[in-house]
Amino acid sequence: MRVFVTGASGWIGSAVVPELIGAGHQVVGLARSDASADALTAAGAEVVRGTLDDLDVLRRAAADSDGVVHLAFKHDIAFSGDFKGAGEADRRAVEVIGEALAGSGRPFTIASGTPSIPGRVATERDGHDPDPAAAARGDAQHVRAATAELTLSLAARQVRSSVVRLAPTNHGEGDNGFVPALIGIARAKGVSGYIGDGANRWSAAHRLDSARLFRLALENAPAGSTLHAVAEEGLPVRDLAEVIGRQLGLPVESVAAADADAHFSWLAGPLAANRAASSVLTRELLGWRPDRPGLVEDLEQGHYFK
Repeated sequence: MRVFVTGASGWIGSAVVPELIGAGHQVVGLARSDASADALTAAGAEVVRGTLDDLDVLRRAAADSDGVVHLAFKHDIAFSGDFKGAGEADRRAVEVIGEALAGSGRPFTIASGTPSIPGRVATERDGHDPDPAAAARGDAQHVRAATAELTLSLAARQVRSSVVRLAPTNHGEGDNGFVPALIGIARAKGVSGYIGDGANRWSAAHRLDSARLFRLALENAPAGSTLHAVAEEGLPVRDLAEVIGRQLGLPVESVAAADADAHFSWLAGPLAANRAASSVLTRELLGWRPDRPGLVEDLEQGHYFK
């Protein structure tokens, strides 16, 4: 297939592109900078220059493709406080790509996140009723969930749409997400911390395992599929703090909930949430079998601490 990939040079995209090429697909990647274009060319992909705001570029590239993988998101403005603006740009992109693919039966898969379900493990059946008011306010989980539901609804318009929900931690060498941020806080504070009893759990997957799931979704997922890129159902956050403390030679301590914002800054909310999720239904549907190192094993290799 000729596959159009947005976010092709990002953390997940830079693993998805070689995964697709290695399986015999032709990749056309969206690049907003010379550096991204050079990286895609070096990986063997064709380049289309543009951003998520270039809707005509997205429309043409999608129409000229046999399938689309949408991974781009305006993380820069989201992390600076404008998650609503980032979410609105994401939704516009999905609308334009969906319109270009309507009636074709071609695959369209996007990245989203696993839902946070208090007190239990989230499955692929959860999280399909985002609060419209919360999404309008810019609540991160509901914004992404609303766009995911829009994507799934394209199945009714003869688009083989699917949503790959990523675990909060997609680890591997070069990661610049939650885990490196937690390590940086531990270094700055002189203590590897967790909130409360640290029993809340984070699911995880190696980014190369996640990349394989995107390929399988593109190739085989039935229209309207929700998939979980989850290799490990849930690692207690306390266990993660203990590994970090051991690697850095720092004490491991609980941080009271009342002090979490001061200690962890923007990471306090995600760190306190229960983000355990399963991928049983995904594995049964597509035969996905993650085989890369788990998060603790990856941390023990030391590259996160160099």
